[in-house]
Amino acid sequence: MARFLWNDVVLVQLLVVVLFAANALEAAELNVIDKCWRPNPEWRRNRQQMARCSVGFAGKMTGNIGGGVVQYKVTDPSDDPLNPKPGTLRYGTTVVKGKKWITFKRNMKINLHKPLLISSFTTLDGRGVSVHISGPACLLVYKATDVIIHGLKIHDCKPQPPSSVMGPDSHVIQLGQVDGDAIRLVTARKVWIDHNTLYDCQDGLLDVTRGTTDVTVSNNWFRNQDKVMLLGHDDGYVRDKDMRVTVVFNHFGPNCNQRMPRVRHGYAHVANNYYQGWTQYAIGGSMSPRVKSESNYFVAPESGNKEVTWKKQSDGDQLQWKFYSVNDYFENGASFTLKKGVGGARPNYTREQSFRTADARAVKGLTSSAGALQCTRTSVC
Repeated sequence: MARFLWNDVVLVQLLVVVLFAANALEAAELNVIDKCWRPNPEWRRNRQQMARCSVGFAGKMTGNIGGGVVQYKVTDPSDDPLNPKPGTLRYGTTVVKGKKWITFKRNMKINLHKPLLISSFTTLDGRGVSVHISGPACLLVYKATDVIIHGLKIHDCKPQPPSSVMGPDSHVIQLGQVDGDAIRLVTARKVWIDHNTLYDCQDGLLDVTRGTTDVTVSNNWFRNQDKVMLLGHDDGYVRDKDMRVTVVFNHFGPNCNQRMPRVRHGYAHVANNYYQGWTQYAIGGSMSPRVKSESNYFVAPESGNKEVTWKKQSDGDQLQWKFYSVNDYFENGASFTLKKGVGGARPNYTREQSFRTADARAVKGLTSSAGALQCTRTSVC
């Protein structure tokens, strides 16, 4: 009888902890993406709920869920680029066929020996544990669609000479030189990058290149980096005119220099992000990009350049720029000298892509949990 009562007490205490955490989370400022799944204390049993929470150009990621999804758990942090072992991350992303939802058994540090290719209809879900990924070039989404990258800490990625690696469906792929980016998207489509922490890479933290489109970059923490985010391959790659990227609810800084983002040719909706200073600039581009900066919170550095924008005139640039600031908030002398105006460069979202931007003065709160979340086993995430 005493044992029964003791178990009841423990159960009640656990319930109180869960309810307290849930109430605290509900009271916190949650953005529209996090409101969709984070208040659910049973998120571990309902991991795929998250796929319905994305907004922006990626749209809802419902292609990653439903019947036939393989639940794959990473148990081994080792890496073999050509003969990946069962239980490793590379085995899950390249050998396992079809739709897969990849989780991690425990905290781990994965040192990739060569770039890791991610196949279509793959979700990397690092919630509930602390997963660090580093090594040459890190993550590469090449000619793939319907990819979710969530909850990872990606850093210290380095250049890699041409090499052979295992690719999707167990096909060996010859890769050229890679520059050392945390995440690179090449000719990809419908990619959602959410709640990751990215820093200290040799080249950049995120590249969206060579015809990639329909991308949402949300709730990430970018820090300690010179070149942060490149949207558009180069000035001569005209195909990137069709590129569409949403950059929302991210925290940039401290110690970020430039490219938050830098846009070539295509379109970017940059909304409700928090900018903790910069050295050269925050948002810039070339080749007549279309950019709507909406309800962001810009804090200029204490000294040096306080201008948010940077504009490069390149050969072939027709100067048909549509570069607008709408309802942004500027602190510490920050300024935005390119066009300002309501309605400029509309994203023209579909119903499933659309979301309502918050007042810029609320952005600090809405981005306060940007980066990989510290989810526990006894509370909401």
